Amino acid sequence: MPGTNHTDGDTPTGENRAASESPKPTSSVSKTEEQIRAAQLGVLLPLVGPIQIVDYDPEWPQIFEREARWVRAVLDDRVLSLEHIGSTSVPGLAAKPKIDMQLVVANSADEPAYVPALVAAGYVLQVRQPDWYEHRMFKGPDVDINLHVYSQGCPEVDRVLLFRNWLRSNASDRQLYERTKRDLASRNWKYMQNYADAKTAVVEEILARAQKYVEEEGHADD
Repeated sequence: MPGTNHTDGDTPTGENRAASESPKPTSSVSKTEEQIRAAQLGVLLPLVGPIQIVDYDPEWPQIFEREARWVRAVLDDRVLSLEHIGSTSVPGLAAKPKIDMQLVVANSADEPAYVPALVAAGYVLQVRQPDWYEHRMFKGPDVDINLHVYSQGCPEVDRVLLFRNWLRSNASDRQLYERTKRDLASRNWKYMQNYADAKTAVVEEILARAQKYVEEEGHADD
């Protein structure tokens, strides 16, 4: 399934601004440059430096809350759900210093219903993926964020929250994910999406344990 990784918002200097990190779609195949370019609106920039992973910053949730208030003010009742996702949403987890947000609207494919309002407020639409859950992704006007947009009922929404909630509660997998990210971030990648794709195996491994726990214990909301 051709998707953009959204597991967390870690940012390199001078990166491909389209990619972020949240649970990847169920596929271990790395995307080609053509596929990456197809989803990117505007210029696709290669990485020009190492990917920056920093220790957890307790300011990250406050930045999310501030940005969330602004998005809600712009879209009002068109916001059906707005969540802090990615590694910056997991206390104690090292991350790229970029806030990932997950916005749910009635229909993300209906761009006239919400895109003009966000653009007028300074947000920039950078990713459009009609073949992957009609995913859209915006950059913020003044804070380094990724605002991911999905439709109500999209299965990716629950998948992302399951991954986040599991990492918040499971120290072992949280440490595994951080070790993997730091290792991969130390390598050379042409685009941020290549780094994101490389995390697929560990993300799927962690998600499988989370899903098994939910199915066996019935703790979907824990």
